[in-house]
Amino acid sequence: MAAWLLTALWRRYALRRQLLDHPNDRSSHQQATPRGGGIAFVLPFIVGTLLWLAHYGDADFVKGVAYALLGAGGLVALVGFIDDHRPLSAAWRLLLHLVAALWAIAWLGGLPPLVIFTLAVNLGWVGDLLAVAGLVWMLNLFNFMDGIDGIASVEALSVLLAGGVLIGYLCGATPLLLLLLLLAAALGGFLLWNWPPAKIFMGDVGSGFLGVVLGIIAVAAAHLDARLFWVFAILLGVFIVDTTYTLVRRQQQRQPLHLAHCSHAFQQAARRYQSHRRVTLAVGGINLLWLLPWAALVALNYLDGAVAAVIAYTPLVLTARYFRAGEVRGDA
Repeated sequence: MAAWLLTALWRRYALRRQLLDHPNDRSSHQQATPRGGGIAFVLPFIVGTLLWLAHYGDADFVKGVAYALLGAGGLVALVGFIDDHRPLSAAWRLLLHLVAALWAIAWLGGLPPLVIFTLAVNLGWVGDLLAVAGLVWMLNLFNFMDGIDGIASVEALSVLLAGGVLIGYLCGATPLLLLLLLLAAALGGFLLWNWPPAKIFMGDVGSGFLGVVLGIIAVAAAHLDARLFWVFAILLGVFIVDTTYTLVRRQQQRQPLHLAHCSHAFQQAARRYQSHRRVTLAVGGINLLWLLPWAALVALNYLDGAVAAVIAYTPLVLTARYFRAGEVRGDA
């Protein structure tokens, strides 16, 4: 309810201040739409995390997760908030994103040992650096993929709910489960405004925040059970594969990677079918009907996490290739 109301208030503010995303040759929407609405789920989640910390704060694990979320999530949201009002340079954004990721991994105690093809691997400080890079990639990944109505909200909501079910199965009523449900509830209130045709966009303040928070939750969950790292890697497969495949193809074609574009697979699909809603629903369906079963097999210990990830990602890669992700618009 708080997120729904805050979204309504922010929409009025954005319209009054002319904080609008105007259609251009690199966008997928057809009319000017208010942006920055992600603040409406950021604020309730931060307040909820503070209350969560106050209730469960005796545990070191809870303190580490809370400080990671509040510090890194708060900084990324602040950077996005400023960027939604007055664009920052890429160098400043990257620097601040690195600071946020370093803060988060430090409070989480680094990257825990992982099980890769049945082998327990402790990567030490190398793993910590990879985790920092992974968090930066995650927050930018959500920014890249927040390109059509409702897609980032549906992706995060389905990952949170599916991940919450599997965390509950593996770890019981852990306090971490409550955090996932809290963010899912806030996203639900925002999604009522963001559902196609969207009345407001979440902007950088919301997309970057979602990316870094989901990354932090994945690392924190892996500290509870190593299988949960692969669970979240699989559940996030649509966004991971689309973004990675698109950037690789653009690099191969010597296209500038730092410039905005509309060649992601989901954008190509939205143009082909002339519908944001169909693509957004398809993403939710893939998450629940394809990726969740593979993640569940990992959680149930029927399948190695790395093996399941390869199997789950393969059709996603083929789908990105089918929609010619990363190719210039004139060739699509």
